[in-house]
Amino acid sequence: MFARIARLRFLLTLLTFSSLAAARDDSLFTSSVTYCSPPETLLIQQFDIAYFAKNQSIWFNISAASVDANVNVTANVLLNVYGMHPVNFTIDLCSLFSGALCPLPMYNFTGSDSISLPSSLGVSDKIPSIAFQIPDLEAYAQLSLTEVNTGVLKACVQATLSNGWSAHQVAVEWATGALALLALLSAVCYSFTPDTLAPFRLFDLLYLYQWTASTALLDLNYSSVYQAFTTNFAWAMGLFSASATSPIQISINTMRHLTGGNMADATGTSAVALVNRKLSPYNAIASSTSLASSNQYAGIGVESLWASSNMTSANYVSDISVASVQELSTVGDVQLVTSSSTNVLQAGVPIYVNSVGIATANSFMTVFLVVLMIAAILLVVLSVGYCVLAATSWYGRRTDRYISNWRYRYRSFACAWLLRVCLIVFTPVAIFALYQWTLKDSWLSIFLSVILFLAVVGYILHSIVLVHRLALRSTPSELFTQPDLLASHGPLYAIYRSERFYATTPLILAIFVKALFIAFSHANGIVQVVAILVVECMVLASLLVLRPHKSRGADVLATYLAITRVLCTGLMIAFVESLNLGAIPRVVIGIVIAVIISIAVMVMFINTLVNMGIMRLVPARYRRRPVATPAGLDAEKGTENDEKDWRSRNPTPERNIPLDPDVNQPYPDSPSQTLTDHHSLYSEESGSTTLGSLLPRRWSIQQSQPSNHSRSNSQSQYSSSQSNYSPSQSNYISNVSSPRQSVPPSPLRTQSPSHSRQPTIDEHPPFP
Repeated sequence: MFARIARLRFLLTLLTFSSLAAARDDSLFTSSVTYCSPPETLLIQQFDIAYFAKNQSIWFNISAASVDANVNVTANVLLNVYGMHPVNFTIDLCSLFSGALCPLPMYNFTGSDSISLPSSLGVSDKIPSIAFQIPDLEAYAQLSLTEVNTGVLKACVQATLSNGWSAHQVAVEWATGALALLALLSAVCYSFTPDTLAPFRLFDLLYLYQWTASTALLDLNYSSVYQAFTTNFAWAMGLFSASATSPIQISINTMRHLTGGNMADATGTSAVALVNRKLSPYNAIASSTSLASSNQYAGIGVESLWASSNMTSANYVSDISVASVQELSTVGDVQLVTSSSTNVLQAGVPIYVNSVGIATANSFMTVFLVVLMIAAILLVVLSVGYCVLAATSWYGRRTDRYISNWRYRYRSFACAWLLRVCLIVFTPVAIFALYQWTLKDSWLSIFLSVILFLAVVGYILHSIVLVHRLALRSTPSELFTQPDLLASHGPLYAIYRSERFYATTPLILAIFVKALFIAFSHANGIVQVVAILVVECMVLASLLVLRPHKSRGADVLATYLAITRVLCTGLMIAFVESLNLGAIPRVVIGIVIAVIISIAVMVMFINTLVNMGIMRLVPARYRRRPVATPAGLDAEKGTENDEKDWRSRNPTPERNIPLDPDVNQPYPDSPSQTLTDHHSLYSEESGSTTLGSLLPRRWSIQQSQPSNHSRSNSQSQYSSSQSNYSPSQSNYISNVSSPRQSVPPSPLRTQSPSHSRQPTIDEHPPFP
């Protein structure tokens, strides 16, 4: 019956996030306990049971009470594993212990002990080894007590089982957070140049995290392993793991209840106990496997099992008082979960946020507080940076002009980072703000959601409108010729080609549309997944058609991430509840999606290292020399433009040609003196050079008439150097154009970077 589960063994090796170096004993234990019917006969306060395969023993810690007198019941034990029922038997309690349990005695049982199971039971043969290794086991045991005479259900208890392995690992959360911090540091270091790739890769990485978390917010029947995997990225949505006693969550609960909120707070126990029984890990109706024979384990020798135990710590109390019964029913954490209960967690946002210890009604306020913290940190860092610049410009002497230039550009630098933060928080703010409107819980929460949503969306729209208006009124290339605009609004378009300046707009629109379907179609999973799949396909098509980036590598990376989103979204159709797909196929699909996303995270990790310049540590002889590219194109390096231009600044001739000695003669000191003694063949034939000629007094304003070849080269180099803005370059240009530099040129003196060398042989006609 577990043959299909064994097929998952080859996939488990791929889940590196669920493997630990330390050895662990194979065990199964209860992870949550709930009532599956209103308790009438049996009250439970604590119900912990663990089975250890090493010595075939059972450890239990139970606190329960039987409170109904004169009741003859039969006990049904049901084991559900991935929708299958390998164990399903009924025992007549009147036939045990010579009728001591008929009628059911009124006892208050509190005990903890360990029992070694007899080998005659063959328990180890009935539990496959894969059950102890597969992460996020989907299994539960159910005990039902039914009255013999009337057939009325007197008690029903369900306990989910776990083996201790899970796809949710704290180490993975720290690793992904460390990668994001590394990308942030790289983005800060390279953000002084608007068109470098590192700041854009920070957004791509965090959006990958946020998209992974958002895939678990749909109304779908996810497998438990995929649900646990996505919680590793909940922090990227602002949902940091919390507990019911967290001061932040307690403050949010108090605020909600004081402003009209009446939804339930977060539970102190596992959220798995409150999951809808139609969903994983219960799979109440997902199995098509026929039930095992009802009495296949009827003769397991229960009497010998109890006789072999030593109940030294058990405490039996007959004729319990009413006060004890009330204590068990009110103090205990065991909750009643039925199809008509109001505390049932439905698929989507409720199950996901409660899995990290946050109540459904607290999800937006948690995101709101995290966004406020990020905004405060950004404000403090920018303020400290400005104070440092101001202090340096006040006390500094050598770098006054450089610092003052940066003080002038600092406002644009701050606006650029504010825009980046708005783009990063746009996904969680849009999803949870819109979802808060559907809850109708606290009026203050709704009001704050409107304020935050309008603030984030308003600033992004302001930048988009400003960029599009300038591009439409003039030309798209005008966006790259205005340094202030490029420095402040460059996060929207600086990475793209000038004619594809609008390439970020489809992605922002796609995020907003997906947030609409997640929030307002939370009760229809098929509509959500199909709509999001269409949106992701449109984003992929736009990348394939437009190819907006300046380099092929950037287009390949963006297309790869888009294909990953399309592929994973398409696979999630198998999670649609109406399809009634079996639990094991859903587990396999969930593991496949998790592996695909894990590979994408690794790709982004490598890309982050490359953008930080890690390739510079590789010896030059092992690096492949790139092909010369135009200055406007940007490789996947995140380096300066002068490092990307692999052309030699002073090319040497391919063949050795004797140099005319007249060319090497120095020019006379006097500009008016003419060279009559020695004339080179080049000067006689060209006759167009102005070197050695007396220029007008205001020569710096008037254009001279050099040869077309040398003039075009100097102009092209000058224009290319102007296209990439930096404070040092602007400083240099201002110095060159200042009136103090307006002196007659000397043939022995360099005037500009474009005339910093003598003409090479290739620039002259061949000598006879």
